Amino acid sequence: MHGMINRALQAFIVETYGKDVWAEVRTIADLRIDEFEAMLHYRDVLTLSCFKAVAQTMHQDEESVLEDLGTFLITHPPLDPLRRLLRFGGASFTEFVLSLDELADRGRMAIPDIEMPEIFVRQVDATQFELRARWKLPGVGAILLGALRAMADDYGALASLDLGAPEGEFDCLRIEIHDSHHAEGRAFVLAEAAL
Repeated sequence: MHGMINRALQAFIVETYGKDVWAEVRTIADLRIDEFEAMLHYRDVLTLSCFKAVAQTMHQDEESVLEDLGTFLITHPPLDPLRRLLRFGGASFTEFVLSLDELADRGRMAIPDIEMPEIFVRQVDATQFELRARWKLPGVGAILLGALRAMADDYGALASLDLGAPEGEFDCLRIEIHDSHHAEGRAFVLAEAAL
């Protein structure tokens, strides 16, 4: 797994639960390093062990931890470049949802060797969408659930998102957009201001 993903997981644990919990997670996961390096690659089993260890340490189910991680990826200020990358998907939350099929390609434009989840979106009608996603690690649906809820807020949209039963190797989400302009979204401009 790419170090950027592991580094984001580490930041989530430290910022949400504290350094003591990160130390406990490292012990449970048998992680023999103090922190992940963003530009290195790590065995997938290490990442998976960290996910399981944080759920065990915090006495939460893994799905809840992963959903919180998804929210963190969008709302944590130092990770704003990820939010900005996602906002390039469209001017409205509906356009953004429809652009998720291209997320892996956009991610590889920014970081060529990153392994992104495969996402397939089907529009059921004007307001309802079905999303199927698969990744080399389990739980991508819960991560996307948290991230997409945060993105709906970012756009100011009122939407219902539900994680459905898996279909084979795919996690499935249902999205219904009730109001695209329910609230004022967070500010976003195509180009950041020059310093």
